[in-house]
Amino acid sequence: MAIFVKNSEQPRKQMGCLGKTIIGIGVYFLFCGIMGWMMGDMMSTPATVLEENTIYRIDLSGTLVEQVSEENPFDALFAEMYGQSTTTVGLSDLLSNIALAKDNDKILGIYLKGGSLSAGPASAKALRDALLDFKQSGKFVIAYADSYSQTNYYIASVADKIFFNPVGALAWDGLTAQKEYYTRLFEKIGIEMQILKVGTFKSAVEPYFRTSMSDADRKQTEQYLGGIWSEMKSAVGQSRQITAEQLHAYADECMSLQPQEKYLTYNFVDSLVYIQEMDSILRTYAGTKDYKQLSTSKMTNVERTKIEAKDKVAVLYAEGAISDEGTDGIVEGKILKTIKKIYKDDDVKAVVFRVNSPGGSADASEQIWHAMKMLQDKGVPVVVSMGDYAASGGYYISCNADYIYAEPTTLTGSIGIFGTVPNINKLREKVGLDIDGVSTNKHSALNVNAIYRGMNPQETALMQNMVERGYDLFTRRCADGRGMSQDEIKQIGEGRVWLGKDALEIGLVDSLGNINDAIAKAVELAELGDYQLVSYPEKKDPFEEMLKMFDTTTPEERLIMQVREFASKPRIMALMPEVKIQ
Repeated sequence: MAIFVKNSEQPRKQMGCLGKTIIGIGVYFLFCGIMGWMMGDMMSTPATVLEENTIYRIDLSGTLVEQVSEENPFDALFAEMYGQSTTTVGLSDLLSNIALAKDNDKILGIYLKGGSLSAGPASAKALRDALLDFKQSGKFVIAYADSYSQTNYYIASVADKIFFNPVGALAWDGLTAQKEYYTRLFEKIGIEMQILKVGTFKSAVEPYFRTSMSDADRKQTEQYLGGIWSEMKSAVGQSRQITAEQLHAYADECMSLQPQEKYLTYNFVDSLVYIQEMDSILRTYAGTKDYKQLSTSKMTNVERTKIEAKDKVAVLYAEGAISDEGTDGIVEGKILKTIKKIYKDDDVKAVVFRVNSPGGSADASEQIWHAMKMLQDKGVPVVVSMGDYAASGGYYISCNADYIYAEPTTLTGSIGIFGTVPNINKLREKVGLDIDGVSTNKHSALNVNAIYRGMNPQETALMQNMVERGYDLFTRRCADGRGMSQDEIKQIGEGRVWLGKDALEIGLVDSLGNINDAIAKAVELAELGDYQLVSYPEKKDPFEEMLKMFDTTTPEERLIMQVREFASKPRIMALMPEVKIQ
């Protein structure tokens, strides 16, 4: 029997809830309307018209990525309000803009402003090489910064003159590669990482069972870090007329903590001036007081001459970690959809696959490998251009290309497989969490029990066998793609990370070069005359990007989601070690 009690407040509450709902819906649609108006206004901005006596200003700030999305209107709005650049800068945009500036008579020169751009070694070299090429036009490149990170000074050293803040700090202290090790931390809180791997040098999992670098990891890190440092010293030395030996000695003095007068004495900079003086200096270089500065976002908006050719060369960008699902990085479903679109376009005669990835999911890597092979089976040549990384899964998806280019400082190889399964049994006991259930078969609850109780020897052997099968498949893919035997691949595999210049010597890549070299090779292989370049994937909808700002997921919720992901399927990864290079 149900007993109903009359409550005179109930209708009021219901009306109140209804009113709040109506108001909420109204506010939502009002917000969407305002956002639509704002973005429509911003996205309808006319193309930039180049004027005489223009200086292209490149702000060395933010984060350098391969390709930027359509500009988020809030980024532009906040940048305008606070006089800052947007958070991401596209390397593809910078290279295109510099090439345009080189050949356009209205551009007098380039002004490199600032020095806090976050960039990987290979991306920094690509930008620096483009600036060197620009100087062949006879136009000037000058630089100014309040302070320089080491990578940014490497880029800016190409300038004809470097002007610097009289009280600024210039970092030239040498490179360091640091890794965090979680073994003792996990022991304290009751987590044991169960590791399954193949490859002596496959050190991505070492932070979970060691407290310091293994000898193998130290060896490979010393080799590639030393190679990057040698490139930086050589390039800076040539531009600034300083020997590599002197530069090495100066780094031992810790230049970031030295007085500014030493920057002059050692020829790191040409003059110590305040930012207010740069206007007069720019006038001198421009040869007129009526010069104009054009930012990267404006320069990117300058109309290019469109080639009306039927044949296309597709440039496919793959940047970030490789994952089975998600929103960021190289997501299996998204990139397969893009490759399918390219496959169905019969006007695409060649593909340049721009890979900048440390790897990730082994399953997703195999799917991407197969999709790219289908393009080749159709008769479309594929040329890979490697960015900062094309390692582990990043190499997996590259290995079958008809031709592979890497930058000298690209980190590649890392041919190995590993799996990680956290065992939280001790933590579970500490916090008083119990788990129970029913299964129909012996290993039905393997993925759950492995986390909450830990794997027994039989389960560990099963998982290790799966990892070894993954490694066997990985090495076969590499062997077939590179025209080598599987034993030869295994000798240079074992999870070892190689610099691009070393990868060339051992046959993992075909040549050293940049994305323009890769495009030229793709055109050659496809035997094309006139062609147009088409970039994939298409840039993201700015409204979709804006909505990410309103993600209310808490760190705790994200952690729970990660644990559930571990439980849902074995974590078999083709990923290079995560190392912070500074």
